[in-house]
Amino acid sequence: MSTTLPLRNDPLPTTSLVLAGSSRRGLLIASLIMATWAVSLAALLRTSPSERQPIWMILAVCWQALLYTGLFVTAHDAMHGAVAPHHPKLNRFIGTLVLLLYGLFSYKQLFKTHWQHHHHPASPLDPDFHDGTHKNPFVWYFHFLQRYWSWRRLLALIASFHAMYLLLHVPESNLLMFWIVPSLLSSVQLFYFGTYLPHREPAGGYQNAFFAQSTPRPLLLSLLACYHFGYHYEHHEYPHAPWWQLPAIANHRVAD
Repeated sequence: MSTTLPLRNDPLPTTSLVLAGSSRRGLLIASLIMATWAVSLAALLRTSPSERQPIWMILAVCWQALLYTGLFVTAHDAMHGAVAPHHPKLNRFIGTLVLLLYGLFSYKQLFKTHWQHHHHPASPLDPDFHDGTHKNPFVWYFHFLQRYWSWRRLLALIASFHAMYLLLHVPESNLLMFWIVPSLLSSVQLFYFGTYLPHREPAGGYQNAFFAQSTPRPLLLSLLACYHFGYHYEHHEYPHAPWWQLPAIANHRVAD
């Protein structure tokens, strides 16, 4: 697909949606997500196995997975220049940092592939789309993971695991439960709510140039699902709007 999509770089359609101090707010939200993730992970890695109850374990893993998703969403916003829109170098630094924290990903590589996705959604040129044949979500998910697989990154993660275990004396069970499992769960969350649901082909075929659809949810549920990425049509139409503005954009569209 070589058609240029109508990406909206102009101001949002009403002044009520242009939040004052958006650059400062973007930095504040990004900093809050990173700090909460770091403090939470440090605290969880120090817990003793004797302190763990099953319900506590489930809640802790889900909480940490949500924070991992927040890291990636912050990096995603940085790829759109939405974290620090008036400070490009700072914006790129934050995007690079959160991707390293998330899983030692390359910001440069993901920046390139993500914009391929925006320019060629749901096509053979879209690195996040299925292979054109296997539309099953499980097969699509593993195809999705293969696109971002790297032996070098895997070896670096293994080295990091053993460094924390041998040098910092973090129990292996803690590293597994609170560092590895949440990051894997967040990849499922990001794929399901951020790729599969928005870009799977509807029964009647795709209805717009972005090959994307939105799934409105109550505000808190939308946040917990995947940081408002259910408003995916709005994201593709206004790619430079930060994640926390998407519900307001969707509400304005309904009001019109």
